[in-house]
Amino acid sequence: MSIHHFRTWVIIVFLVSATLLKLSLSDPDSHLLRKKVLMREKVRRMFYHAYDNYMKYAFPHDELKPLTKTFTDSLSELGNLRLEHLPKNYNGSALTLIESLSSLLILGNNTEFERAVSWLSENLTFDVDARVNLFECNIRALGGLVSAHMLATDSRNRFIQGTYKNELLTIAEDLGQRFLPAFNTPTGLPYAWINLKYGVMDNETTETSTSGSGSLILEMGALSRLTGDPQYEAAALRALRKLWSLRSPLNLLGTTLDVMTGNWIEYSSGIGAVFSQSLRSLREGGVLEDVSVCICCCPKIFQTWSMVLVGDVAAANSSHREFFKVWERFGVLPERYLLDHQMLHPTEKYYPLRPELAESTFYLYQATKDPWYLEVGEFITDSLNLHTKVKGGFASVRDVSTMVLEDHQHSFFLSETCKYLYLLYDDSFLLNQNYIFTTEGHPLPVLAAWHDRLPEVYTTANYTFIQSINKPRRASAMSLQLCPAMTVNSCRQTNEKIESVCHIADARSDHRCLADEDCGVDATTCRRRSCSIASFCGLWLFV
Repeated sequence: MSIHHFRTWVIIVFLVSATLLKLSLSDPDSHLLRKKVLMREKVRRMFYHAYDNYMKYAFPHDELKPLTKTFTDSLSELGNLRLEHLPKNYNGSALTLIESLSSLLILGNNTEFERAVSWLSENLTFDVDARVNLFECNIRALGGLVSAHMLATDSRNRFIQGTYKNELLTIAEDLGQRFLPAFNTPTGLPYAWINLKYGVMDNETTETSTSGSGSLILEMGALSRLTGDPQYEAAALRALRKLWSLRSPLNLLGTTLDVMTGNWIEYSSGIGAVFSQSLRSLREGGVLEDVSVCICCCPKIFQTWSMVLVGDVAAANSSHREFFKVWERFGVLPERYLLDHQMLHPTEKYYPLRPELAESTFYLYQATKDPWYLEVGEFITDSLNLHTKVKGGFASVRDVSTMVLEDHQHSFFLSETCKYLYLLYDDSFLLNQNYIFTTEGHPLPVLAAWHDRLPEVYTTANYTFIQSINKPRRASAMSLQLCPAMTVNSCRQTNEKIESVCHIADARSDHRCLADEDCGVDATTCRRRSCSIASFCGLWLFV
């Protein structure tokens, strides 16, 4: 340990001890706060063990190989399973450093953040003969740069005024320009691969993924809003709208499709790339299934995913507990696990330091403030330190059944896994500012000036159920919530198929709605149904 690191460690220990003493003296219920302080510092040490080893052994290359203490220029390999068209003279794009920028700021290390921004501003270029996966380069490189620029120009983060001249935005715009040739297709759906120097290569594959076509809008949209150049957002939005137009009658999207024809290649569907309306067709108990997008009496289950985020807290908690049980069983979470058979997937047994369970734990704690999630975070952190920490950083797990390690520390370990665990115990970064976290965990401030105005039909003032509740009404069976010769509670308990007099059928038979007039009144609850922005009938208490 160097003198510099020893002094830093002494200071950290002193500050933590002082904080804990202060808490124990001033707060009679300080156990939870002590837990947060201790865990915050444990995660901080974990992050810096990964970061320092990257900077020592791999920088400015893309990612660290922690077992051999070397590097990999992986930006050109991401998504390239057969490792084709690898560049000969590519020396990396400091990918892990780009991915670490927002984490450094969240951890409060403004000095290292400024040093990193200074190096990138002077040295980083994407004018390289490298064929990259558009989706991966977008969420990692472009997302990291756009997020870092927005954080660097935010006065709340105390970045030294006058030292930053929008250099990261200049680099991000250059990268965005290099993306645009990928969108030059008859459908507007982008090629999955783009050469950063020469554009789309001859005989490039026309197969792309749903996520690669429809999830570029955050990063490219932010780039347009920051630069005033609408072409990045326009390209991403056109692709998104085209993709949504290709959904099946079940409102599901497949996995892969052809960018030239728009025809689906792989028909299985899951929430990995699409959520919202697909959820209605995918939910099955406490987990979400992969199904066929085709119409059939019962969707065929192809595969149960091992990682999931669900939109409501109750369902999210149920799914989270199932997957945490899998983590507890193996010590980490395998890439896929067959819940219905309670067994590992036969080929996808690896754990590449993914963040999803830590991310879900963070969001669920924010939603519930249930201290149990703090215990989950501690278990995850301890497991990572026990099973994946090596002298040269943190290594991926090749096989969770044997815990054999793989010589790769993915950049998202610093941009997501460590970040979400730290935010679980210290969310002060989120105070007084709303952020949206991108696919790769890069925070983008939610700016009021960027909000598009919703069409007037979607504004609350124009909802018919709100307009009607202040109007005088005569008492009726509906308003009194009465069923024929019995109360509503009796209606709920009876097995007889009796419709209450408060029932009003939906105007449309396909269970969709365009306006509140399309939604009736529920027969068993006597609640008025209203049309949501997502075009589904919901329940509102009719009073």
